[in-house]
Parts: sequence; C-alpha cells; structure tokens
Amino acid sequence: MYPLLGFVLGSSFVLYIGSPYGFGLGSNWLLYIGVPLIIGIWAQIRVSSAFSHWSKVRASGNITGAECAREILQAAQIHDVNVVETNDFLGDHYDPTKKQLHLSSNVYNTPSVAALGIAAHESGHAIQHARAYAPLKARMAIVPVTMIASQMLPFIIIGGLFFRISGLITLGIWCYLILLVFQLITLPVEFDASRRAKIILREMRI
Repeated sequence: MYPLLGFVLGSSFVLYIGSPYGFGLGSNWLLYIGVPLIIGIWAQIRVSSAFSHWSKVRASGNITGAECAREILQAAQIHDVNVVETNDFLGDHYDPTKKQLHLSSNVYNTPSVAALGIAAHESGHAIQHARAYAPLKARMAIVPVTMIASQMLPFIIIGGLFFRISGLITLGIWCYLILLVFQLITLPVEFDASRRAKIILREMRI
C-alpha cells in the first residue's frame, strides 16, 4: 500500500506542476495534492483496519499462514518456492527472481482468517509465475524502470516546488507515465491472484 500512496502523491504533483496554474500554491493545492493524499491515506487505513479485524478471527483449519502457503504450493505441484518470514508489517509479497514467498510475522505464525487470505493471495502469485501468466511477466519486465522512476520522483518534487525548475515537468510526466503503466499492469495481476486464492481456499477447505 505504501508504494501506491507514493504513486498517488507523485502523480498528483505532476498533474499540479503541469497545470496552467503553474507553481503557485493557491486554491488548487487542495484539488491536485490534498484530495489524492486523502484518498491514498483512506485506502491505506481500510487495508490496515480489515487486516486488524480478520487477524483476530481464528481460521477453522487451525493452520498458520506459512502452513497454508506450503500446502497450496504443494497442491499446485510447485516445489522450488521457499516460504520465508519477514519482519515488515504487511510486507507480504512473492519475489519471482528468488522464488521466495515472503510472509510478515503476523501472517507467517498466526492461524487467522486474515493470515490465510494473505498467504493464499501471495501463493497465487507463485502459481502465476509457475504458469507463465502473461501480465505477471510484463510487470516483471518493467520493474527495473519503475524502480528508477520512483526513486527520481522525490528529487523531481523538491526541484519543482522549491527551485522551480520547469524542465522537471517533462521528466515528471515521464516518470508518472511509467508508474501509471506499472499500476495498470499490476491491477489484473492482483485481481487474478485474489481469484486464484478464493478458489484454492474453497477447494482445499482450509
């Protein structure tokens, strides 16, 4: 969720400095930066709130997120993916380059509904990778460029707002477009992983 919040802030900034109103922080500041910021924070709060609620509900299968992930991978005939614990809160993700499924401690060690849902979702990404799911391959291909663009945006924001370097507008727009393409590719990848997770949990009756 934090990368999404950064994307919202960066894109709203580019829209602002590229607007006819220029760099003057007038009445449009709320429209171009304030509203996207509020939406990003609201989405982040919703995710954290949902996780907090369902992490208190014990799963009927009484297995942890790590055990759930391993059972799913085994059922999918995937034997080369390691399930590892990470200390980052809600830092759960699948790393296709290392073939590692990272689960945060609250997911890895907890037999809750939230833990199983997240573990199944991330396992869905591992299944996508094993099945050569095209949108996932496309996302993997543009990750290096996306990382460069996201690292450049803070400097673009500083240069644009404080030093008023107009040439940064074009650079900012390009960075924004790269991040936009990445987010658009990410949507079907995430939706498909969630769809796979629901099917898996239903079939395995976990």
